[in-house]
Amino acid sequence: MKGSRASTARKTATLTVAGREVTISNPDKILFPNAGYSKLDLVRYYLAVADGALRGAGGRPNMLVRYPNGIDGEHFYQKRAPTSRPPWIEVVELRFPSGRAAEEVVPRDAAALAWFANLGCLELHPHPVRAEDLDHPDELRIDLDPVPGVTWTQVLEVTQVAHAVLEDFKLVGWPKTSGSRGMHVCVRLERRWAFEDVRRAALALAREVERRAPKLASSKWWKEERQGVFVDYNQNARDRTVASAYSVRPVPDARVSAPLRWDEVDDCDPADFNLATMPVRFQKLGDVHAPIDQHAGSLAGLLELFEQQGLGDAPWPPHYRKQESEPPRVQPSKRKKPLIEIGRARRRADALAGLERWKARHPQVVAHLEPADVLVDAMRGRSSTWTRIRVNLEHVPRELQPTQEALDPDEKIFPSS
Repeated sequence: MKGSRASTARKTATLTVAGREVTISNPDKILFPNAGYSKLDLVRYYLAVADGALRGAGGRPNMLVRYPNGIDGEHFYQKRAPTSRPPWIEVVELRFPSGRAAEEVVPRDAAALAWFANLGCLELHPHPVRAEDLDHPDELRIDLDPVPGVTWTQVLEVTQVAHAVLEDFKLVGWPKTSGSRGMHVCVRLERRWAFEDVRRAALALAREVERRAPKLASSKWWKEERQGVFVDYNQNARDRTVASAYSVRPVPDARVSAPLRWDEVDDCDPADFNLATMPVRFQKLGDVHAPIDQHAGSLAGLLELFEQQGLGDAPWPPHYRKQESEPPRVQPSKRKKPLIEIGRARRRADALAGLERWKARHPQVVAHLEPADVLVDAMRGRSSTWTRIRVNLEHVPRELQPTQEALDPDEKIFPSS
């Protein structure tokens, strides 16, 4: 690869990148069994798209999401930078809603990206702030997350509605595939507003998208109230991170979060962008989001919209301190909808296996369920995610509704930090 050299031994490879030596341990370890991509393939990918990846994640504190044994192994979240790290790896201290603090890594060059990849970090998860100013986000993040059963075409329709809202408020959006089932739109901001203001603006935007497309989009926080595509305003709360542009995602075909031009959105297919194809696209087109920093906008219009909507605050994520203006933090299902919990497990596959056992016991119930009635929640613990599965029984005739059973599986899960 241009700009680097590799000398491969049996257990290590050494790359010289940006004038620094980066040692890659177990370079031939397979991270994507189906596609056959190794750790060294991941490193080379990030070097090939380094300029774009650094535009999205560089200069920002990043949470480390590590897959040391590939996508089929256990993964974990690591807020704190490893104590054993090269002296040229920059860190900055962040304080979290829990009151705790941690030093997180701030990548500045391609060598840092190679070092990330060596740790098994498939994804880049930057905070929406610069290391030099941790209290004023310079990015509003629109995360369009489809509920089960929603088609890709509907996701794209909601993306275009979000685009229209941004244009009406004189904000420039930069779309990208999430690399999973949804879409992201990033908006550069002037560094003038606190996290609470950015979240409030995102909530106003989500509600406006829902108003314009009520059958396609939802701004409702509770899963059992959502329909269509959820516009996740809470991704703009302090301490939240999303996979940034060019991040490789932990899916079998090694898809990546692909930056797009707006004229590409309607015809895009997430499967077209992966660890092998993105470097080819990048070499041909460069970073299509390269001008993003030249279009920092104002939140004044969306904040004024929030006041005009007159709807007040909406629920925050569960591990955040209760906000003064927040509505009661009680799930709608506990107020009016019958909801039962099926199981909790560290591994999603184990939780889903418990769901299948429950379905086998209750076939007459399953016949009445709609796709959105099965709630598969990815919960974040202290250092890893775990999965909770619940079932909303509102579409099941009362006489057929089963009672709460013992959880299956019922793994002991530590609360979030």
